[in-house]
Amino acid sequence: MQSFAIKALGLGVVAASLASAANFSFTGSLTRDDEVQLFNFAVNSTSTVTLRSLAYAGGVNAAGTTIARGGFDPILALFNGSGAIINQNDDGNSNVPADSVTGAEFDVYLQSSLTPGTYTVSVMQYDNFAVGPNLSNGFVISSNPTFTSSFGCSNGRFCDVNSDNRTAAWAFDILGVDSASLPTQPPTTPPGAAPEPATMSMMMAGLAAIAFLGSRRYFAATR
Repeated sequence: MQSFAIKALGLGVVAASLASAANFSFTGSLTRDDEVQLFNFAVNSTSTVTLRSLAYAGGVNAAGTTIARGGFDPILALFNGSGAIINQNDDGNSNVPADSVTGAEFDVYLQSSLTPGTYTVSVMQYDNFAVGPNLSNGFVISSNPTFTSSFGCSNGRFCDVNSDNRTAAWAFDILGVDSASLPTQPPTTPPGAAPEPATMSMMMAGLAAIAFLGSRRYFAATR
């Protein structure tokens, strides 16, 4: 399920300025632990782009909306227009606030200098990392809608590694880009291969996964 802010420049997206480089804010929720939410964005010139989440610890997004704390522990992965993985982030550490209950800095934060082109970013729940080297390789959790139950919270899903009950909510900002959008319905990771970026707008559900390989030291970010 997704919900979107409406302010000035259209449904589902809030543009913080009328300049060509703008900030976009999205909010919504997952329906299962292994779900993956995709976003597409474009830059028209070499730009420093910031990707960040807010729902784990809460805060104020780029649209000026206060986001409640309590959302799931997120991961993001960034892909270029050919679907090749550029980077992946688990925790923002000092770049994000600490949750007032767990004390953890588990929101994601990734800042990259990107050349002109189109990009895809995925947001998923720890520890459903992107396998790489391409988006079409999917994610490490395969068709397990309650995989975080192994972390030990009473809800049986949307648990973090502190055995803390979390919600399905996400809030995500894409800062310093020329455009940003997301599918009208998020993929739900059934068995089968994930589509290439050229087909993202047409899929109704999607992204495959392979074996459960998650690790806090996978790719660029660690706790």
